[in-house]
Amino acid sequence: MMKKAVIFVGPAVEDTEFAYPYYRLQEDDFTVDVASNGGGDVIAKHGLPIKVNADVKKVKPEDYDLLVVPGGLESPDRLRQVPEVLQFIRDMNAAGKVIASVCHGPWVLLSAGIVKGKKMTCYVGCKDDLVNAGADYQNVNVISDGNIVTAPHFRDNAAWLKETLKVYYAINKK
Repeated sequence: MMKKAVIFVGPAVEDTEFAYPYYRLQEDDFTVDVASNGGGDVIAKHGLPIKVNADVKKVKPEDYDLLVVPGGLESPDRLRQVPEVLQFIRDMNAAGKVIASVCHGPWVLLSAGIVKGKKMTCYVGCKDDLVNAGADYQNVNVISDGNIVTAPHFRDNAAWLKETLKVYYAINKK
C-alpha cells in the first residue's frame, strides 16, 4: 500500500515542526507533499526555505492518508483563514484519517470545528482557545484521541511523530 501524507505550511511555519515530520514520515515510506496557500514556496520562521509542491486550495483528502499541521504563530493563523483548508480538515476527520498537529497548529483544527470533546494539547498560548472551543485540554507532551494527535512544542517532535505513526498503523492495521 502506498502511504501518502501532506504537510500544510504558511509563512513563518516553525522550522523543526515542518522538517522533522517531513523527513520522519519519509523514513517510514510515506510520500510527503507540502502544500501552501497558492502553492508558492515558503520561508520558515528561522529561515529554512521550504519547497512546496501543492496548493492547499487544490489538494483532495482522498489522495492522502495523513495530514500534518505544524505550528509557528503566523503559519496556522493564516491557514485557518482559508476555507478550503478547513474543509480539507473536516473531510479528513470525517474519513477517520490521521491529523497530526503541534504548537499553534491546533488553531487550524479548532477553526475547522473538529475539536469539541477531543482530548488535545497545544502551545500554552492556545490553551484557552481550545478549551473555549470545547476540547478537553490536557497539559501533556503528546496525546491522541481517535485520529487526532497533538503536541505542545517542537521539543516534543519525537514523541509526537512516534504517537502519530502508532495511531496511523492502529487505524490502518499494517
